[in-house]
Parts: sequence; C-alpha cells; structure tokens
Amino acid sequence: MRMEKRTRKILFFVFLIIFLLLAPTVVFYFQGYRFDFKNKKITQTGGLFLKAIPKQVEIYLDGRLVKKTDFLSGATIIESLLPKKYHIEVKKSGYFSWTKDLEIKEKEVTEVRHIVLFPENLDFETIVKGVKNFWFSPDGKKIILKEENGKNWALKVYDLERNVKSHLIYENDVSQTGVELLNLEFSEDEDSKEIYLDLGLKEQEKVFSLRLDRVPAVLSERKIIPSSENIIASQVFDDDTYFLDKFGYLFKNQEKLSEKPFSVKQEIEYKINIYSYENQVFIFLQEGKILYLFSSDSKSFEKFFEDVNYLKISPEFEKLVYSSPYEIWVFFLNERKSTFLVRFSEKIQDIFWLNSDYLIFSVGDKIKISEIDNRDRINIIDLVELKNPLKESGLPAGKAEIFWNQVNKKLYIFSQENIYASERLLP
Repeated sequence: MRMEKRTRKILFFVFLIIFLLLAPTVVFYFQGYRFDFKNKKITQTGGLFLKAIPKQVEIYLDGRLVKKTDFLSGATIIESLLPKKYHIEVKKSGYFSWTKDLEIKEKEVTEVRHIVLFPENLDFETIVKGVKNFWFSPDGKKIILKEENGKNWALKVYDLERNVKSHLIYENDVSQTGVELLNLEFSEDEDSKEIYLDLGLKEQEKVFSLRLDRVPAVLSERKIIPSSENIIASQVFDDDTYFLDKFGYLFKNQEKLSEKPFSVKQEIEYKINIYSYENQVFIFLQEGKILYLFSSDSKSFEKFFEDVNYLKISPEFEKLVYSSPYEIWVFFLNERKSTFLVRFSEKIQDIFWLNSDYLIFSVGDKIKISEIDNRDRINIIDLVELKNPLKESGLPAGKAEIFWNQVNKKLYIFSQENIYASERLLP
C-alpha cells in the first residue's frame, strides 16, 4: 500500500515536471513562436494571405504544394511561416502561372490580393468582316464600323449585346460629290446616343451629328460655337471649365490658378487632362509629346514626362498609366508617386487597363498582360502571339489593333479588315 502511494507521488511529480516544461512551449507555439533551425534561434512566425482568380488555385511555397484557395472566396491564408523570403507559385491547369519572391516578416501577414491567372489558349470568334475602321462607344455596348463598297463608304453600328449589325448612313447621304471621313467621336452622354462626324467636302471641313437612338439615324450639320482666340486648350471637369490662354496662364472658370506663365509655343497641339482623387485635382497639360503636371505649390506647370504616347486613368480612378514608345509607368494618385513598370525593345501600342491591377497592351506581334505589383519581378505573359497564332484561335498572323471592353470583359482584335472577340477574360 505504501509502495503504491509512493509510486503515485513519483508519477505525480514526474507529470508535473513534464507539464511545467511543456506548458511554456505549447503556449509559445500557439503564440506563433518557432525554433529557426537555420539561424538557431527562437522567432515569431508570420503569414501569407492570397486571393486569386479563378478560384481553387494551387499555392506552392519553395516548390512545395501547401494549399488551395477557397472555392467560394478564392482566398486563403497560410500561417506559421518562419520569417524569410519564399518563392511563391500560384498554378492551375490550363492557365499561365503567377510567381513572385516575397518576404515573410515576424508577426506580419504579407498580402497579395489581386492575382489573376489567364488562360493559356484564349478562344476568339470573328464577329465582323470587311471593316476599314472602327470606333467603340464609351459605354462599351456598340461599335461604329466603316465599310467600303467600291469608291463609297458607309457607317454601320454593331450591337455587342444582341450581336446585330445595322445600317446608319451611306456616304451619298451627305453629298453626291465625294466625302472624306476625317474623324469620328462619340458624345459624352452615358448611353452614347450620338456621334460627331468630322467630314471633308469640296475642300471644306464640316461637322455633323448622327443620332443613334432614332430609326433611321438622323444626320444633321452641327453648329460649332468658335472658342475664344485667346484659349489654347480647355477641359470641362465637374461642371468647371479649365483652360490655358495664349499668354500661358491656367484658369478655372474666371479664376486664374497659375502665377507663373507657361511658355506657349506656336504650331504645337496642347491638351488638358484632369483627374481627381479624394478631393485632390490633378491637372495635366500635354504639349505635343511632353507632359506637364500643375503644381499647387509653385502654381505653375512642371515637367512630368517626356515623349508620352498614352495617358489613361484606371477603372477605379486611383492610378494613371503613361508610356513612352518603349516604357510603361504608373502614377499613384493617392501617393503622388510614379513607379517604373517595364521596358521593351519594340514599340508599345494600345495600352488599356484590364482592371485596376493589370494592364493589357501590344508589343510588336504579341498581346501582353502585365500586373502592376512591382514587388520582386513583375508577372508579364504573352496572351496572344499573332506572328504564330494557334490554328484553333482563328486569328490571322500579323500586327493588329486591340481594344479592351470594360463592360463585357472581352478583348477585341482588329486585323486584316476583320474584328475578333475573345471569350470573357475576367468574372
């Protein structure tokens, strides 16, 4: 009996000692502490949060499959990672992979919220043939097509929602003596119900308006109110008119914004572009290929970028993409900061925001997609190569113009007088 009592005491103290030894270890473990065998020290762990399109993609860390993203939210979090740099791969069969080396830090969760995997073999269909020129409406619901029959041209409208092409006007509806279509622009209303035609008639240039919401379409000459001879460039923004006068001063309505005059040059085209973010207004002035940004501190235009080809705002109005013939940059409005993205040896054409985190553009015979997350390497894929197109894509070889439609999330390619539409690229 005494033996059993002594044994129980011994076992009690043994388990007590084990508990006292293990309890801190268990507590430290659940608090995120680990022993780093490589650096031979105890450290706190970090985590990695990922969100990707499409859902249920595979996540690899340093070549090892660790998890899949959720089938509902497309997100996942990987916890208890030792602080160090990891090689991250996001994969799914039939899609281009996404890779990046990112640092995991103690007690922090590194986030990558905007991963998009794009299909390796994108399907296209021919929607219109025999097109000489095209213009997409701002609402993304229709295309104005210029077609030719012999020496005469005609304008038609293609409804992207119904996949129906309708006649608008013939050249002879304007004049029987020959008309040159110099330019076409859409009205600024939300439904894009009207287009403006800049036409050349007998060495005269006239502007006509064409109403698209009437059957048949109504063509009428547009009376243009000439602007003041003192105004070099102007832009209406939030019901205010901003303009640069011939003396180089910037005005908002009748209020002079600039103190130091801008040096206006003769026979150079000027254009004002205005954007806003959280009550900050950004006024850009384009002088030929040189881009200036108005500084509220110096109250004058300061040089922003040389040799600019494109300047476009992101869908959420938070960022600007701008480019030279060979480089792409992104300007973050909230930080008033520019980031260099990428440089190519061939000329960059037709840049569009795919969404607020990806760009789509063409370089030579390739249509590329690039993320703007410049942590480590930037993921850039060749979505379509027109030099050696896949037979099943139905695309011809050669250079092409592209258009990204934010409404239906499809890529349109204009090549060899045909317009092709891709399958939907984003949800």
